[in-house]
Formats: sequence, C-alpha cells, structure tokens
Amino acid sequence: MIPTSEEILVKSDGSMRVASVNVNGIRAAYKRGMADWIAARNIDLLCLQEVRAPDAILRELVGEGWHILHAEAKDKGRAGVAILSRNEPVATRSHIGEEYFETAGRWVEADFALADGEILTVVSAYVHSGEVDTPKQVDKYRFLDVMTTHLPALKAEKEHVLVVGDLNVGHTKLDIKNWKGNVKRSGFLPEERAYFDRFFGEEIGYKDVARGLAGEVDGPFTWWSWRGQAFVNDTGWRIDYQMATPDLASRATKSVVDRASSYDVRFSDHAPLVVDYQF
Repeated sequence: MIPTSEEILVKSDGSMRVASVNVNGIRAAYKRGMADWIAARNIDLLCLQEVRAPDAILRELVGEGWHILHAEAKDKGRAGVAILSRNEPVATRSHIGEEYFETAGRWVEADFALADGEILTVVSAYVHSGEVDTPKQVDKYRFLDVMTTHLPALKAEKEHVLVVGDLNVGHTKLDIKNWKGNVKRSGFLPEERAYFDRFFGEEIGYKDVARGLAGEVDGPFTWWSWRGQAFVNDTGWRIDYQMATPDLASRATKSVVDRASSYDVRFSDHAPLVVDYQF
C-alpha cells in the first residue's frame, strides 16, 4: 500500500504513532497485504476493530513483537476489537463496563506508562453500525448512552485518554460526501450526531484530533463502499476517529488517512487513521 502523502513515512524523534483501522476481518485483511502495510509504518500502538477471529488466529497472524489485548465477541465471526502495542500495558479492561456489552467485542482499554511517569489510557472501540427501526439501532443508542457516562469518568480519572476506532457516525456535513442522501440513514441521523456534539462539546470535552488538524474541509474520509466507484470517486464517510483529552490532543502533530493508492490494493473498506503525538 502506498499512502497519498509521503509525510506518513517520516516520524519525528520522541513521537508516538497511533494507528486505528477497522480491518473488516483480520484474516481477509492479511490475505490482502495488511502485514506489508504494518511493516512499513513504524507504529507504536495499533488499534483494530472488526477483528472477527479467535484470539489464537489474531496472534498467529500478527506474530512476535507486539503485546496483544483482544476482546472477542461472543457471537462467532462478529465484531472484536484489539490493541497491539510495542510496550506492555500496566493495566487492561476488556469491555465498556456495562454487563449487557460485556461479551460484545466492542470496547477494550489499556493503560500505558509514559516516559514522564504519567499514564495514557487507550481505547479501541467499535460502535454498532445500526439500522433504523430495528433492534440494531436500539443497541447502538444504548452503547452511545453508556459512552456518554463512561467518557467523562475516564477523563476525570485518567491523566490522558485516547479513544480510537470505528464509531459509525459522521458528525457533521463535512464527514459524508453525499450527506443530503443519508440524513435518514443510520450513521448520519440527527439523534446520533447529537451524541458527538456532546462528546466534542463543553459537556464532555474530548477533542476530534483529525478534524482539529485538518480544519473545516470535506473529510478526509475513512470508509468507502466496496461497491461501484465509491473509492475511485472518493464518495466516502469519515466515521473513524481519534478522540483525545485536551492536553493529549494538543500534542498531536500529524494526522493522515492512510488511503490506498488504488482500489485493488485496499486491505479493508476502511483506511487506517494514523496520528503522531509528540512527547
């Protein structure tokens, strides 16, 4: 995979590179060349969503050199999130804290000790895709409700918090190419977007790192349908995020959507979101 910008190949001394990607099935992603992408990116923390494989398979594919924290979904072939790190975490938690989602494979947390002794809490999250007027949408709202409680608690208790992953909501009109055609579709419903107003507003107080660095521009999008010419025409959605507490967000120096150079070399329908933080 060749990035659209050569800047991702340059990593400053003292920076921590965090990459997040929905792999749409780790086995399929590795068959399409994901291992080569990892090898070329000098990543410190790699957060995965939709792993959709047993823990043994994930560890076999990833190989040595990583500490792996993996929350499998109880339902075979569904969801699954993971945090791969070069340094061993000092503490881990395998779900968001509500029993209903304990085996959903949608939230995993790890605490890491930084060089200055402070603690960085990292979350890999996969919010439900949802479907209007179905139980899937009910579960999506329930999960977002838990996030509105859990995110402030993390922010109050931890020194630095970084929540990354496929959150399955485009926050604003800049986040979807064809927003007018999707206002009644799960992923861009006003009720869903209101949650993100709270996440990124004064009430909860996280920062949308990629948006902060990109400015008020279309995208950059992180997901494109496999079907038709969506990828070629950049008709995408920005639904993958890195959400950081304010001090951590201020340390972000570079954000890149590591979009494949062409349709045929994509390893997922999502592109990795890669951010460098300077410490």
